[in-house]
Amino acid sequence: MSRVKKMLAGFGLALLTAGILAWSQTQNYSGPTIPSAVHSKELLKDVAVPWSATKNTVRLNTSNPVRAAILTSKTLWPSDNAHSRPDCVILVDSRSWAIAAASTDLLQHTLGPLLYVEEEGIPRETLEELRRLKPKGSQNNKGIDIITVGPISDAVKKDLSGLDYKVDAITAEDPARAAAAIDEYSIAVTGTVSSSVIIGSLDRAEYTLPAISWISHNPEALLYVSAHEIPTATVEALEKRQGRANIYILGPEKVVSADVEKMLRPYGNVKRISAEDPYDNAIQFAQYHDADTDFGWGMQSAGYSFSFSTPDAPALSIAAAPLSHMGQHAPLLFTERDGVPRALTKYVDAIQQQHLHSKTDAPVSHAWIIGDEQTITSRIQTELDRMLDTISTNK
Repeated sequence: MSRVKKMLAGFGLALLTAGILAWSQTQNYSGPTIPSAVHSKELLKDVAVPWSATKNTVRLNTSNPVRAAILTSKTLWPSDNAHSRPDCVILVDSRSWAIAAASTDLLQHTLGPLLYVEEEGIPRETLEELRRLKPKGSQNNKGIDIITVGPISDAVKKDLSGLDYKVDAITAEDPARAAAAIDEYSIAVTGTVSSSVIIGSLDRAEYTLPAISWISHNPEALLYVSAHEIPTATVEALEKRQGRANIYILGPEKVVSADVEKMLRPYGNVKRISAEDPYDNAIQFAQYHDADTDFGWGMQSAGYSFSFSTPDAPALSIAAAPLSHMGQHAPLLFTERDGVPRALTKYVDAIQQQHLHSKTDAPVSHAWIIGDEQTITSRIQTELDRMLDTISTNK
């Protein structure tokens, strides 16, 4: 647990305050407005209130993945001075959730956001955000300002040529090869091969996505398998561990079969973290901790942060992944649009109840709500706020 106990509590409070201020500032105007830090009257003009907050939650108030990535960027990198600018920015096409998910492993190296591009080019909002961010260049990676990952169209390359940034590319056409290429890129940057890897499903995003919060903040790779096969690219990445990998399968046997688990065993020690439905599966991953390798959040007490999304919105969940690295380190949990799954209620209540008798020193839990009310209703935001409230818990 040592890695996840180093919480940035003060920074988290500052982000919560920023969210509340951003919301309150919009109340003084008749039309939609954007906080002054945005530096553009046109940017995100369709988002009436970019951030909204309750006592224990902050909502990124859009269900558009491109805009959600930009809001995440603005939340973490105000770019008012050199200290608040990112080192590097990741650009990826949102059409492939699996490539985008694997790309979050680069966040720990880039110390910057992940932004989306499209086949037609870089969206105008994203271009403006790149200009606002003014990345400093990654000191441990040859001063690179932008890393593109996966298939990138000629239109995007043309847009990039108009920016005065140093660009690097991780090229791969399919998700398994992209994940392996990202792993190889990380090895080249750090000079080390991570001993632990997460094995996720290529076909079932809702079971794989909880991995993104962990790899955003920690040096483990995400590699892919199908239900019954291991792609060649994944085998080649595993072989770099010389039979000593710590392999964590994320998801039940209906997603990653027992046969695949058996095929993975020659490459290292294999363990499975799973539950039958995606809600409980995410909870199991948030709770898991391997004391021998220090892998896993191991979140079984109050005082931490969570990101809440829905299992059918992978691009949205990935857009907010930097919150798990630069903010209060937040595992990804799933809720329904207008209902809280029983397993989630039980989990949050259990960790909050540990401090039932602490009236003054109960640690405060925090949540990010990813998406507007088309993704998660205000009623659910209010319910999640209540579940995380130490005051109501201690009554």
